[in-house]
Amino acid sequence: MSAWLPTAPCTPEACVEAPGRTAAVPRAVLRLTVVLLLLLAGIALTPFGGRIPVSLVRRWCRWIVRAAGVRVRITGAAAPTGGLLLVANHISWLDVPLLAAVRPARMLAKTEVRQWPVAGALAARGGTLFIDRDRLRALPDTVARIAGALREGAAVAAFPEGSTWCGRAQGTFRRAVFQAALDAGVPVQPVRIGYRLSGGRATTAPAYVGDDTLLASLWRVATTHGLIAEVEVRDPLPPGAGPDRRTLARAAQPPDTTAPTWTHTVLVA
Repeated sequence: MSAWLPTAPCTPEACVEAPGRTAAVPRAVLRLTVVLLLLLAGIALTPFGGRIPVSLVRRWCRWIVRAAGVRVRITGAAAPTGGLLLVANHISWLDVPLLAAVRPARMLAKTEVRQWPVAGALAARGGTLFIDRDRLRALPDTVARIAGALREGAAVAAFPEGSTWCGRAQGTFRRAVFQAALDAGVPVQPVRIGYRLSGGRATTAPAYVGDDTLLASLWRVATTHGLIAEVEVRDPLPPGAGPDRRTLARAAQPPDTTAPTWTHTVLVA
């Protein structure tokens, strides 16, 4: 197993709860149909990406999440312009459009994403930087590519945990991607993502973990009633905020406020 992309202990059976109140099947099918249409529209418009207003890209990302039946709450200040490394905890496939709604960016993703239907083509055409998780020797070249994109003024978005977690607990941010920010001399924008139901209770229903399939996760999200995505844009870490990548990774790590760790430990056990 590559040290670049570690695995989480979360599994669908142990960690992912079934939706409490569910949406009717016709409504869920309609939601997924609209999501697919929005993704196809995004693929069609990617050749014109440089001419599409950033505000429209952000709205499009919100529309995808909203079309799946998920309300979005974004708090905090706007992300800086120019070269920027966005980092967030990773729970669901929903995290990708949510992070892009904060600021459109080139995503950092495992090579398997390229094979996903529709979304894989959209990711490739959108400038995603793909990582071969089985080739640790390629890591220095990957860091250099990220640093090069950052120096050119691009935003790069990454999930440094290296794997999805269910949301009741989180992984440790891996340090390698932060070296790219140090090399390029750009700020780091930490973002915390969480999911709740309309009643306020944290939920793991949107989690995409372990051997879960994308189709199963899509259906679970579309059928969950009252799902809310909370996106907290924290204060950016300016260049030089940490003397090394370890310190920078620790500073960017979001506090785990969703649930006590013992809850997750008991469920996994």
